[in-house]
Amino acid sequence: MPGYVLQKQPFVVPTTDGKLIEEHFGRASTHGEGFSIAHMVAPPQWSEPFQTPEFDEVTILLSGQKQIEVNGERLVLQPGETILIQRGTRVRYSNPFDEPAEYWSVCVPAFSPTTVHRED
Repeated sequence: MPGYVLQKQPFVVPTTDGKLIEEHFGRASTHGEGFSIAHMVAPPQWSEPFQTPEFDEVTILLSGQKQIEVNGERLVLQPGETILIQRGTRVRYSNPFDEPAEYWSVCVPAFSPTTVHRED
């Protein structure tokens, strides 16, 4: 074993909302549970429901803007900025702007549909 894992073909998560999710490491791509890291592009006018995940999530914004609603506050993440949303925090991510938002997301432990707890 070489002591590293080179990812050449991230897992493209199927979506129905136009968002691109390429998981490089995590449950879907490498079956690891300790962390997940994904490259994402949220299209203009995209949003998802509020969620209260069982994992910490770091967002690193590359381009565009990403709106984050947390604890009654509305933040707008700008390119080069990062944010940590701690597990157990009710949060909603969206891109109500006119350009795509490109970013990386790191979750610890790894993202799981069963531990994200999205609201209906």
